[in-house]
Amino acid sequence: MKYKIIFVFSCLLFCTIVKANNTHKYIGKYKDLVEELSKEFGIPRSIITAVSIIESGAGRSRNCKLLKNHFGIIGRNNLLKTKGIKTRFKQYETDEDSFRDFCKLLSRRKYYKKLKGNNNYTLWINAIAGAGYSTTPNVWKKEITRTIKYYKLDKLDEEVKEVNED
Repeated sequence: MKYKIIFVFSCLLFCTIVKANNTHKYIGKYKDLVEELSKEFGIPRSIITAVSIIESGAGRSRNCKLLKNHFGIIGRNNLLKTKGIKTRFKQYETDEDSFRDFCKLLSRRKYYKKLKGNNNYTLWINAIAGAGYSTTPNVWKKEITRTIKYYKLDKLDEEVKEVNED
């Protein structure tokens, strides 16, 4: 019994480490793109990054792999014709197109003008959830907040402040 508990714990620890490592790779892969879009749209890097991590499973979700859709955005795709798969999610030519479309989506919302350039991720999370981005806003808010804190994504926003202050 003792060895079973140790084995299960070891497996859980290993899975957690692998998942965290994959997520760190995902963050690194899109860091420059997110920085560029953050500057262009005035949306905190922590928000763009955390939402993409949650919505795409850090790049491992089916939508991300098949559609290059990192944000669960609904729209047209050609998967039914090409692979016989019916889905309501939007297909993108590139990963960048998906990230840019997410930023454009946020920039069309009422709260955007008030929050643009503000790096307070809590205000952004509440505004996005309040505007109906997720069908489960309370769960979504907790997941985004947890992801920002766990991966210290708010540090990305602090880097922007330091650059702007120079």
